[in-house]
Amino acid sequence: MIIIKSRREIEAMRAAGRVAALVLAAVGEAIRPGVRTRELDALAAEVMAQHGAASADLGYQPDPHVPPYPASICVSVNDQVIHGVPGARRLAEGDVVGVDVTVKRQGFIGDAARTFAVGELAPEAARLLEVTEQALAAGIAQCWSGNHLSDVSHAIESVARAAGYGIVRMYCGHGVGRSMHEEPEVPNYGRAGHGPLLQPGMTIAVEPMFNLGGHDVVVDRRDGWTVRTRDGSLSAHFEHTVAIGAEGPELLTLP
Repeated sequence: MIIIKSRREIEAMRAAGRVAALVLAAVGEAIRPGVRTRELDALAAEVMAQHGAASADLGYQPDPHVPPYPASICVSVNDQVIHGVPGARRLAEGDVVGVDVTVKRQGFIGDAARTFAVGELAPEAARLLEVTEQALAAGIAQCWSGNHLSDVSHAIESVARAAGYGIVRMYCGHGVGRSMHEEPEVPNYGRAGHGPLLQPGMTIAVEPMFNLGGHDVVVDRRDGWTVRTRDGSLSAHFEHTVAIGAEGPELLTLP
């Protein structure tokens, strides 16, 4: 069931989304060669606490066969697509770093992600980040009342296809609100004109994930969380939480 939010609930989500955006900004400023990913995690937890929020990721366990997620944010480096667990790894010049932030504030979720460059990137890596962010904008541009959900998916896919990138299929965008994952799923591919009609009060996380190589991914067996590209190619991930408004899309994860 797709949960329609009231105006009051959307404003509460916007407040949570602002905190997610502030965390992303702080972590982005701290990213540089030599920084350990666990230092970024500690910084994120500190910023959340300063703004009356907490991590929705920490302790998250959707599957009893997988250990609870052990960190406050996800930090995914290079071939890691999503759900990278922060640790002792030091960032190096030329790395790409996906940071996914999900906070909970006063019962509502703010969910946003961005892939950052560590120093100067190789041209193909820089292009991957640029195109994935363009796909996020293209998907959001379809978040109008009366459009079909698959119009969002198709817009994202079109950007990836034009650039020749692999589109991650195993993971996708989703509804969001009081829970981190609500209906509907928002795939990053699909034919336009299908699926539920978008209507005011729907809130979704739009999050393209593109690979420089193929679309196949695997989950790291060591931690049960980190998702990597099967072929070892670079990956990029961008995300905003969006409310379908009567007059167009509203971004809820802006600072």
